[in-house]
Amino acid sequence: MTREVLGWWLATRVGLFVLSVSAPLLFNRGTDYPDVWHAWVQWDVWHLKALAQFGYNNGEPSQAPLAAFFPGFPVLVHIVQWTGVGYFGAGIVVSAVASAVAGVYLARLAQYEFPELKGLGPNAAVIWYGAPVGVFLAAGYTEALFCAFAFPAWLAARQGRWARAAMFVALAATVRVSGIFLAFALVVEFVTSKKRDWPSAPWLLLPAIPVLGFMAYLKKIHGSWFAWQQAQEKGWAREFTWPWDSLVHTWDAASRGHFAGERSDWTWMFRAELVALVIGLLVLAWLVRRRSWGEAAWVAATVGAFCTSFWVYSLTRATLLWWPLWIGLAVLAHRHRWIGRFYLCVAIPLAAIWAAGFFTGRWTG
Repeated sequence: MTREVLGWWLATRVGLFVLSVSAPLLFNRGTDYPDVWHAWVQWDVWHLKALAQFGYNNGEPSQAPLAAFFPGFPVLVHIVQWTGVGYFGAGIVVSAVASAVAGVYLARLAQYEFPELKGLGPNAAVIWYGAPVGVFLAAGYTEALFCAFAFPAWLAARQGRWARAAMFVALAATVRVSGIFLAFALVVEFVTSKKRDWPSAPWLLLPAIPVLGFMAYLKKIHGSWFAWQQAQEKGWAREFTWPWDSLVHTWDAASRGHFAGERSDWTWMFRAELVALVIGLLVLAWLVRRRSWGEAAWVAATVGAFCTSFWVYSLTRATLLWWPLWIGLAVLAHRHRWIGRFYLCVAIPLAAIWAAGFFTGRWTG
């Protein structure tokens, strides 16, 4: 199973590399010959690179408040760049290795949950690799690294190995704020699991250590325990908003747009965010019906966080973190082959469009 998953990982990485070279050439909007290597250096890649290079206490070298980002990914990038590949190259290397590890554990988790469905694991992995927003598993973003910790964490939890699960969740909590939601989901899974082991309950506190440590560090250098949240509000308008107001703002951006100079770039993305929201609610309903309370808590917490910002955005990327979505699609494709074919016919073109948009500097979530 591992070899098959890694084969799909390699094939999809090659495909993304081809797109990264061809998209800037085909859709070059300038007069100069495009730098195809620069295609990988978009949006948050700049901020994460600046954080890896300069740290949290050197102003805003990328013109954004860097306290918004958790330290796990930048620390690894800083270490890997010592090999001579540079900061941008190190980000790609970290994501490449992490996406391979995450794909293998997603396959193992899928096969563990549905042992009667032979070959389900690799199918879940290829569906995940081929996701419309799969480009973010290859670029220097945090999604792949988070999943490389979150997927084995959940597999361990389902097996009743709570200490191991807590350790992986603690690692995930160094990468993204989503680690806090994952820690909450782990507690729900423990309480509702038939394999709960009360002597292991103290391990569930472990993920709080890196989160509190990060907050204490920000308090020392920025004067606030919640500097990361304040940075999110300052740089990305993620101040608390009632869900109904957030939906109104998102609908307005999706229908009329607030960025006149780049209308086609932004409105289509906000429409995709609304689609991702509907998908999240459907997945949540499926999980509640299955009484998968831990996974339901995970998806609900993620959706809730995005729906309480000024508007819903970057939820499309967050779907990569929802292993129940990709395992559920694999189950449907196994039981109804036409669904698998339909998914691939839709997902592959969308993945190419998303990747081309990212590689040419357009906002893609």
